[in-house]
Amino acid sequence: VQLQASGGGLVQPGGSLRLSCTTSGFDFDEYAIGWFRQAPGKEREFVTTITSSGSSTYADSVRDRFTISRDDAKNTVYLQMDMLKPEDTAVYYCAAGCGYNRPVRAASFYHYWGQGTQVTVSS
Repeated sequence: VQLQASGGGLVQPGGSLRLSCTTSGFDFDEYAIGWFRQAPGKEREFVTTITSSGSSTYADSVRDRFTISRDDAKNTVYLQMDMLKPEDTAVYYCAAGCGYNRPVRAASFYHYWGQGTQVTVSS
């Protein structure tokens, strides 16, 4: 099982980035994919998730700025991040979980995790 997060980088406040989570080794279309982030000195926090059927939910801090989507043909989930703020700076991780057909925010639900990609929002 592999989850590969990519697309991070340095961006100015107000800018945009699109993260990708490319996966292999499991039945992607049966899994929810979530994004979490961890800033230096802080606990990991939920960002957003999308179920196998396409339902999604967002943390309040990113709602209306971030958009999650999935391409089952490519076994990939995307996170479009707009209007980025310095407080969005963190390592972003994607994770996969199954067994429930509603969006789940709890990290314990997710069986598989990828390595992170660094997002830095700074002028």
